[in-house]
Amino acid sequence: MPARTSETRRRAAVLGSPIAHSLSPVLHRAAYEALGLDDWSYDSFEVDEAGLAGFVGELDGSWAGLSLTMPLKRAIIPLLDEISDTAASVEAVNTVALREDGRRVGDNTDIPGMIAALHERGVEKVESAAILGAGATASSALAALARVCAGPVTAYVRSEARAEEMRSWGERLGVDVLTADWERAAEAFAAPLVIATTPAGTTNALATAVPDTVGTLFDVLYDPWPTALAAAWSDHGGKVVGGLDLLVHQAVLQVEQMTGRTPGPLAAMRAAGERALAAR
Repeated sequence: MPARTSETRRRAAVLGSPIAHSLSPVLHRAAYEALGLDDWSYDSFEVDEAGLAGFVGELDGSWAGLSLTMPLKRAIIPLLDEISDTAASVEAVNTVALREDGRRVGDNTDIPGMIAALHERGVEKVESAAILGAGATASSALAALARVCAGPVTAYVRSEARAEEMRSWGERLGVDVLTADWERAAEAFAAPLVIATTPAGTTNALATAVPDTVGTLFDVLYDPWPTALAAAWSDHGGKVVGGLDLLVHQAVLQVEQMTGRTPGPLAAMRAAGERALAAR
């Protein structure tokens, strides 16, 4: 990577496909403004797995970092010089810091972002938990629960293959994972913490099954918001953590790694995200 001069503007961006929906530019730009980083820019680029190596290979010394969304969180790993233990634990990188010596260092801020979002709402430790779904986000949720949940985690999934995958992740992450068929998903609501990791619309039918007494729901979606499940949960007096909470907390960690500066209060970033969502 070419040397950077003091006059060089600093660049960062989020890569993925599709990427038009990403709130990362809104959040990072709000952080730059709060920090007075007028010479920093943050953009989004439509990049798929086939184009990733070419894009990364053309980065010059003005680049400070990259955010990765689907389908690039695993595809980026062979292109890096180093990844953190956190990223290695789930084989997924969502953050790349580009060092001045040319090294590319990968990390996963989704996991500590989930933990921080839960802590912000007063959820420090639970005796058991449930996960709805078994995709890539579910493995990050399990990694977060390894530090939050003292007992078993039940994953509600649609196939035995997915069930086996979640049990395997549990063994790897040191979490006691039980699995159950998706048809029994409403049983999850008895857990003190439920993490919904499924695509938009998947949990809508479960909204009518929310009981009168509930704990905390962490729904990782942010658009549309609230989801039918989150709205029903709130109506029943439960605590709700949303996808925007996760996005803000993981973005703060990305900004820290890319700029070396801490954005401070999250209010400016969260407000920017809320305005962007309201405008959609």
